[in-house]
Amino acid sequence: MMTSKSNDLSPADKYQRAKSKSKFPEFELFTHELRFPLDDFQEKACLALEAGSGVLVAAPTGAGKTVVGEFAIHLALAKGQKVFYTTPIKALSNQKFAELAARYGKDRVGLLTGDTNNNSEAEIVVMTTEVLRNMIYATSTTLMDLGFVVMDEVHYLADRFRGAVWEEVILHLPKDVKVVSLSATVSNAEEFGAWLAEVRGNTEIIVSEIRPVPLHQHVLFGDEFLELFETGSKQMRVNPELLQKHQARQRAPHRGPKPRGSSNYRGHNDRRFPRLEKPEVVDALDRADLLPAIFFIFSRVGCEASVAACRRAGVRLTSREEALEIRRLAEARCSSIADEDLDTLGYFDWLSSLERGYAAHHAGMLPAFKEVVEELFLRKLVRVVFATETLALGINMPARTVVLERLDKFNGEARVSVTAGEYTQLTGRAGRRGIDTEGHSVILWGQQLDPNMVAGLASKRTYPLNSSFRPTYNMAVNLIDAFGAQRASKVLERSFAQFQADRSVVGLAQGISEKQSSMEGYEEAMQCHLGDFKEYSGLRRRISDLERKGASWRSRGGKDIRQTKTMRKHESEIADLKRTLRSHNCHGCSEREAHARWGERYQKLRQEIDATINQIENRTNQVAKVFNRICSLLEELRYLQPDGDDLEITDAGRRLGKIYGERDLLIAQCVNEGVWKQLDAPSLAAMAAALVYENRRDDGDYEPKLPKGNFREVLERTELVQDELSEMQDRFDLTQESPLDLGLAWPIYRWATGAKLDDILKLSGLVAGDFIRWSKQVIDLLDQLAQGADAELAENAYSAMDLVKRGIVAYSYYV
Repeated sequence: MMTSKSNDLSPADKYQRAKSKSKFPEFELFTHELRFPLDDFQEKACLALEAGSGVLVAAPTGAGKTVVGEFAIHLALAKGQKVFYTTPIKALSNQKFAELAARYGKDRVGLLTGDTNNNSEAEIVVMTTEVLRNMIYATSTTLMDLGFVVMDEVHYLADRFRGAVWEEVILHLPKDVKVVSLSATVSNAEEFGAWLAEVRGNTEIIVSEIRPVPLHQHVLFGDEFLELFETGSKQMRVNPELLQKHQARQRAPHRGPKPRGSSNYRGHNDRRFPRLEKPEVVDALDRADLLPAIFFIFSRVGCEASVAACRRAGVRLTSREEALEIRRLAEARCSSIADEDLDTLGYFDWLSSLERGYAAHHAGMLPAFKEVVEELFLRKLVRVVFATETLALGINMPARTVVLERLDKFNGEARVSVTAGEYTQLTGRAGRRGIDTEGHSVILWGQQLDPNMVAGLASKRTYPLNSSFRPTYNMAVNLIDAFGAQRASKVLERSFAQFQADRSVVGLAQGISEKQSSMEGYEEAMQCHLGDFKEYSGLRRRISDLERKGASWRSRGGKDIRQTKTMRKHESEIADLKRTLRSHNCHGCSEREAHARWGERYQKLRQEIDATINQIENRTNQVAKVFNRICSLLEELRYLQPDGDDLEITDAGRRLGKIYGERDLLIAQCVNEGVWKQLDAPSLAAMAAALVYENRRDDGDYEPKLPKGNFREVLERTELVQDELSEMQDRFDLTQESPLDLGLAWPIYRWATGAKLDDILKLSGLVAGDFIRWSKQVIDLLDQLAQGADAELAENAYSAMDLVKRGIVAYSYYV
């Protein structure tokens, strides 16, 4: 390390001095400018980068992984190269842009998020991962002189909707670009690192499971904070006092019925439910000096209800001066919102709670409201945030304490338990580095909360990272345009999905080898002097399987003509097999049943081996096989055409290459067939809404209202195109798209024709944040249509964008 005597040296002198004394001069310069010493894992990763290696850094939330990304930026600038810093969500990109612009100056930092194109040719560019993927496919000149790509939150590649983007980027970046992958703690980091080394070259794997701020875990039992683990226990044994109290409460009788209309009543001396209400929990945390806190509640309604309960109870966590500062910041940030919309958005209740020091944070909120909450929390003016789990995956908002209301959640279909990985991600927010000596997690005790189960979650260290990669139609045409079909297929064989599938094949093949040795013993034991008993046992097994299937059909009841014919054919096959069995030489053997016992074991093992072989065949080159089937379908639809021994994309294929999303092929096909040409701009916006919207709830047979004019006729033509594509997808053994969801079509149409926000929210049943989020997706799709369609449809799409991008949507789009 350089000594303090070097403080008077110029940067050039510092560099020369460091260069003469160290193998790693840039590391010396970088660490000299820091105000804190690096942890071992940070130092190891930085040295590996300067030595010319890519790195995978897997460490807990809040451990300081981003320092490694910042060193990559330092290295790139020292070498006169560009560096891209990618994040999974726009909020993280915006936050990182602000940090880097403050450090390096606005002239040297750019931001690309789809919404924003700011200084794109800068030396340092922050962007969402999708933007980088699109740049690679477009062979953008912005990629020139690129030296490093930092992929923050790279574990997002497990996301089933967006995960493929991370693999696409890793696979297709130029080979001389060093990739810095920053991940949350995963148990298979070595496997992921081995894949990175295979596709990117030399990659150092650095894993740390040490939290920089130790986590102290509690259960709030009534108004008493009890340790989750026994003090001093290295085996992480559950606190005996907690177990004793839990068991006593479980046995305690209920004292009296709950009176009607008394939501807060817990029964006279009811010892089974010593749970506090939210305002009481906040008071208990405040008294225990455990604020600021993030209170995770797995529903938006629950978050808002908790804030309202605190407001009704008169909870106040701020001084008068702090309240005034909060009001000044909130009013400044929201000054551009139209007065008529403020009441609709719940602005005044939101501001009243903020001034008292607490707020909600969830995806249904206005983005501007969320950003104000985030800034006030980081400035320690808001001291309690009631948040959904999306906060755990989002921007940097550490707290002294994380509170979990419960350990199960509704996933859209059923209540499911929180996984160990989710538990670690949520509690990882506890403990502010440089502020707290320890972080705290608090679980609210309830009758269904088993302390042993909580301890199991808290101590488990298995969070595997599994690929969600699958080829799409858009990906296929872009890959073929960039590399050709044959090379693209080879590239996809190197995906992490295929890497994991190939590794699983090794285990399956080992299992076959072990079973085959057992089969040889069974085959020998069932030898019959009258004939081939293996053949005979095969007949018996076939008859047994068919009879079991027939019994299952009969137990389900109900027969139509087709089922009756199937059953007759089935019974006829069984009768034929039985005749063959009786005429077989081995049927008359005196030891037939003894041989049959060994034969049954043989046949069962034979079926298991056949099933495993089928698994191996399905997993071998599975990604490339899907890609090839997609190419065959696209060739039939003329998005691709033969080019010697390869394929090339057509003009229609180029249009498909500009459409990203779940229904890329349907959209491209409708554009090619001119299905939407007759729609006016508001109706085109409504059609875009039907293509992107997915309802969070099941409305049963609800018939949504649709725009007037020719919309219904055009919708029917669109659905006909989708049906035709579904038949083709079934023929090529490809996943079929879900039907269009029309729930947002009428509200978007009314918004595009000038309706007020209050009316739209009532029509759609959405909260403001959700309406804005879906509106942005509608705008994004209309923009893609405008870029890929003919002049007439493009002009209409631009007009539709302008109609949707107004009022609070425009404010949230640009701010």
